[in-house]
Amino acid sequence: MMHTMWLTLMVLGGLAFPFMRTTQQEVDIHAPYVTTPLPVVDAMLKLAGTKKGDVVYDLGCGDGRIVIAAAKQYGARGVGVDINTDLIQEARANAKREGVESLVRFTVQNVFEMDFRDATVVTLYLLPDMHRKLSPRLQQDLRPGTRIVTHTFDLGDWKPHRTQNINGEQIFFWRVDKKA
Repeated sequence: MMHTMWLTLMVLGGLAFPFMRTTQQEVDIHAPYVTTPLPVVDAMLKLAGTKKGDVVYDLGCGDGRIVIAAAKQYGARGVGVDINTDLIQEARANAKREGVESLVRFTVQNVFEMDFRDATVVTLYLLPDMHRKLSPRLQQDLRPGTRIVTHTFDLGDWKPHRTQNINGEQIFFWRVDKKA
């Protein structure tokens, strides 16, 4: 709850990046690093229906906790992406410590420039502008049936199939529909 309140206050108060004017086309990719609490990680993976054959992509993976949990709890493969080199190194060390380094990989990359078409599950906990900018690409690039779960912020105009509250933390779920 405290994570959500802090991040929401930053975003609504314009404190995150007061010097940046963002539009739908121009979005700052430097979101503050705020971890997803472990009970929320577990709920996100459960809401997505994560299973052994899945490939879980976490966009803005931080310390890698979501893809590590997917590998450890479900045997899923995972890909974590972040622009912070130090966090990627921490995520790799965490995966090694948890014994799942053969199931996961972490890469330093801009989420707006990556190819995530192999994903069967995508998780996000970024800033609202970043979610809104990614939404069309997720809908266009992901295969029908791919599940998306976000923490705290939705995907703009794309209405979620389900929402859930975990100890005051909101999560949102979508399933990519068949292409027209």
